[in-house]
Amino acid sequence: MFYVAESGKPFEEAATALESAVKHNGFGVLHVHDLGVSLRGKGIAFAEECRIFEVCNPAQAAKVMSADMRLNMVLPCRVSVFTEKGSTKIGFVKPGRMLSALSSDAELAKIAAEVEEKMVRMVEEAK
Repeated sequence: MFYVAESGKPFEEAATALESAVKHNGFGVLHVHDLGVSLRGKGIAFAEECRIFEVCNPAQAAKVMSADMRLNMVLPCRVSVFTEKGSTKIGFVKPGRMLSALSSDAELAKIAAEVEEKMVRMVEEAK
């Protein structure tokens, strides 16, 4: 269900590399949620770092929503850069697996596979 790769880069460098890889693979970054900063800002002791990048390929998103508008609730795709016990990781929930739980449409499965392939490429480039 998850695709997670360990990065040899420090957290900040991996986050910057992911942003570049997203663009290089034809996606855009819509928003970045910095959960570590948000939690610490609320007075919660949270030692790890975690940035969630909302990424989108508009053409693919339009195809998905044209087939089933309810699927807007799982868009955009999210890729996380996070630390865990001293190592930096980059990962996401596999679109193909998630979509198969929501739809049996073969065309949507094909789109999800294409998106997943690009997301794997992004992570591998960034790590």
